[in-house]
Amino acid sequence: MSEAKAVVDSSGWIEVFTNGPLAERFIAVLDAEAALVVPAISILEVFKWVLREHSEAQAIQAVAVMQRGLVVDLDSRLAIAAAQLSHALRLPMADSIILATARSHQARLYTMDSDFQDMNDVELLCCS
Repeated sequence: MSEAKAVVDSSGWIEVFTNGPLAERFIAVLDAEAALVVPAISILEVFKWVLREHSEAQAIQAVAVMQRGLVVDLDSRLAIAAAQLSHALRLPMADSIILATARSHQARLYTMDSDFQDMNDVELLCCS
């Protein structure tokens, strides 16, 4: 039986790279690299954040870690699915692309972003 696929939202990657309070919960998901699906837009968001907060060298290192999973580029089919999700769920563009990517790969989405609250295929990790 193959491992269940997982997408970690940009918030989760940043939590890991900053060793935040929920880092261990995301690391448990990220350890299963063979099951990891990485939306290309997450690479953009994380690279931009690490570049702004730290350095280009650290941003490159972060992206290298992210690329251990299956990186999924945005194509026209995925863009249309994301637009439909954005419209139906009132999600921002990046969030809708991330969710569409997860759903297209039958993957569970792990996030700290409350925009995804109450979705069956999303695990919302938050501080207790």
